[in-house]
Order: sequence, then structure tokens, then C-alpha cells
Amino acid sequence: MNKIEWRGGTLLAPVPPVLVSCGTMEKSNIITIAWNGILNTIPPIAYISLRPERYSYNIIKESGEFIINLSTAAMIKHVDYCGIYSGNKNDKFQKCNFTKYKSNNVGCPAVGESPLSLECKVRDVIPLGSHHMFTADIVGMLVNEELIDKNGKLHLEKADLAAFGHGEYYRLGSKIGYFGFSAAKKKRYK
Repeated sequence: MNKIEWRGGTLLAPVPPVLVSCGTMEKSNIITIAWNGILNTIPPIAYISLRPERYSYNIIKESGEFIINLSTAAMIKHVDYCGIYSGNKNDKFQKCNFTKYKSNNVGCPAVGESPLSLECKVRDVIPLGSHHMFTADIVGMLVNEELIDKNGKLHLEKADLAAFGHGEYYRLGSKIGYFGFSAAKKKRYK
């Protein structure tokens, strides 16, 4: 198999195009961020990377909190809008007809239409170049109850989540395995 070498770049795909909400219930903003992820399990720590010139940057830096809202395929046009237009001149909750959902652990609202929202409190801001990385403790989660079965198991496959890769949005497909399935022992029937 032949490969062509390219110079280093940001081609890691897919990534979740999340809606990061910040501010207060009265004066809030939403920004779309694809540079995001999980850094640690115990304690649970997430990160988002944001350009300092973006409107949300100072809101998050001053308040010390934000919410990472997962995006669905049905939300993707609004997800794209929230990444293009500035909250300095646009009320993105209103423009996208999103519901402000009161958080339990931070002062900013979650996006009600998001199936899962991670409530975050900033730990550090790390300047990296074009972006600064906000590391944050995940202090709570808001989960749509229809994604949880009677045994308390989360079924994110029912959420119809969206993904982003190299300038394009995608709908996530079907489940092809689970963590540890390659080493699982086959069940023996009597």
C-alpha cells in the first residue's frame, strides 16, 4: 500500500462538533468547537481549544465555566451557524431556536436540544499558538432520559450524533463493537 506524505496538520477525524455554551441564563452564548475531548477519567477532565479573539473566549476565561453539548445530525445546520457567526452580534440561542436548559452545577445554560451536556469548571488555560486550551473538571452531566434504559445503561447510539472531519459533517453510523469485545470470552451454553 503506497502512501503520500503531507506536512503536519490538524487532520484527525472524526471529532465531535460540540456546542459550547457559556455566560449566564440572561446573557449567554454558544460557540461550535471541534477541537475538544477528554483528558482524564478520575477525576473526569475535558478540554476545549479556542482562539483568544473569539467572543466566547473572555466569557469562559472570566466565568471559569462552560458546558459541552453534544450535537445531533438534526442540529447540524445550527451547529454550523454557531461556528460561523459571532455571539457579539447574534443571540445564537434565539436565532437557532434552542432552549436554554438550567444547569445544576454551573451558571451557564445547557442547550436543551442536546442529548448529553457536560457541565465544566475551568482548571487551566494553556496558550498553544493559534488556540488556547481550556482544561476543565466535568462537575456534572445532563442526559436525555430517553437514552437511558430501565437498568440505567446509557444508549448514545439512539442519539443520532454528528461528527466532523476535514471540513465536512457526518452522521455517525451503526455500532460495530464495544470496549473489550476483542478479548471477550465466548459464552458457553449448557
